[in-house]
Amino acid sequence: MSEQQPLSQPLQTEEPLLNDQEMQFWLDKAVAWGQADSPDTQKDTCLHMSRLRDFLQQLLTQVNSMSSTTETMKRLPFLGQLLGRLCWNPYVTVCDTSRGLLLGCLWELYSERPSNAVEQKANQWIRKVLCQLSTEEEDTAAQALMKCTGVPAKEYHLKVLRKKVALLQENVGQSCTLFNSQRCSCDRIVAISEACIPIVACPEASSLISLLLQRPVACVTEVLSEDFLDALTSAYSRQGLALEEQALVSLWYHSFSSLEEAVLSLLQSVITTGLTPQKLEQQVAQSLLTSISVKAFFPQSPSSLLVPLLTMPSEMPQGAWRNHLNWLSSSLQRLTEEEEEGDGDGRSTRGHHNVFEAWFLLVQCAHWVQVAVQLLVTSGTEDGDPFLWLLIFYHYPTNRWHHRASQLARAKEAWNHIRTLFSGAAHPLPSDRLQSLVTLVSPQPEQQSLAPSLTVSLLVNVAVFCQLSPSGSAEVLQAVVDQSGLLDEAACVLSSLELRLNEGSCLSRDTVHLRIKELQKTITQMHSDGT
Repeated sequence: MSEQQPLSQPLQTEEPLLNDQEMQFWLDKAVAWGQADSPDTQKDTCLHMSRLRDFLQQLLTQVNSMSSTTETMKRLPFLGQLLGRLCWNPYVTVCDTSRGLLLGCLWELYSERPSNAVEQKANQWIRKVLCQLSTEEEDTAAQALMKCTGVPAKEYHLKVLRKKVALLQENVGQSCTLFNSQRCSCDRIVAISEACIPIVACPEASSLISLLLQRPVACVTEVLSEDFLDALTSAYSRQGLALEEQALVSLWYHSFSSLEEAVLSLLQSVITTGLTPQKLEQQVAQSLLTSISVKAFFPQSPSSLLVPLLTMPSEMPQGAWRNHLNWLSSSLQRLTEEEEEGDGDGRSTRGHHNVFEAWFLLVQCAHWVQVAVQLLVTSGTEDGDPFLWLLIFYHYPTNRWHHRASQLARAKEAWNHIRTLFSGAAHPLPSDRLQSLVTLVSPQPEQQSLAPSLTVSLLVNVAVFCQLSPSGSAEVLQAVVDQSGLLDEAACVLSSLELRLNEGSCLSRDTVHLRIKELQKTITQMHSDGT
């Protein structure tokens, strides 16, 4: 707005614009106005309002020219007291221009990275004042103003809130400016987000919140307050905040804790509802987590990895699946190796972020994980190490190279046991192989055991796609899950496999569906026998 255009203009002179006498004059006025609430006080405030605006504009220009809050407080030691008294005076803040200049001074004083106790204390005080300006609850002066003007309290607060939101939005829209020693104007974005904390649940603030979340990042200093992001996450989880889809995705992008809470909430609803697999699939599909564009959520992900993962198996010949998966596996291996190499030179944070993005993409495109398991089962004697590595990464994304190598060795051992059990060459089942497999998936006191989901996935897929008769496969599956206690896990993997085959993302034949039905009958019978 026109009154605030000078906010981003640098000071052109080194001479102070304000003298001690002028500062003391306005401090005395602010004290007098705050100590009495009479018609004479109100009249005096109104008579001085024009001069006060000119003074605040000069004050803002001088504060804007200083390099830090510490320097400002040294040169203007009474500044905090003056701003505090004026911000608590509703006859001053009711004026849009005066309120905007006061807020501008506060934003310039806010330190994104406080370097000493003075700046830390100043930030705490500024947050308190911003909360006061955003709520004005139980303020005696405000009550007196409403009584004098005859405006109902609800209408007064609503109008004040809307004006403040509009003012904040105008400042959010200002572009980044940085001149010499002058502090970047993006610092005020932190202060503006702090000011929004008390009003995140107000419908009137939704447009401002969306604007903050979706504002393009102009420079490295521009961030949103962690307290603001936490307040949004808390309000949204309580269903006290309505966000448009794109604003919600932006919140997840700014705050991984918010994304984590959304994922856990979805998983909790899936686990506790007791719905059929078809109903669960529908519930998950309706979630924004699965409907958003992966590319929009991870714009920094390399296209060399993103495009192959987003390509559906049905979009390429089945003969190309093996090479495609080999390439994906080797690409992900290189990414994890680069992350581990960067741990020693300060690049580990970005490296961990890249690995998380890659794993998240793989989870979103889990149809390729299912294809990898199928090819592992049906490929016979061909090298299956790339597929096993992909499965290890899928189930153990946080493992370092030595842990991942150890898990890969154990997965190979489990895979050999499973293949032997389903080979059909030995009958009855070799007890040593069976016991070794059960031991591998059981918790070990001195080493990390294989994830049950990985072992059961291998076991169920072999039972479905191997050449052994349906009754023979059911016998092996029954023996392993009975001794390992993985009955529920096997039922879940079977249902998931059936859904993927039905949606056409993996290789499927009529005989495969018949085998799944036979195995599901076996699992159901085992449940009945167990109860």
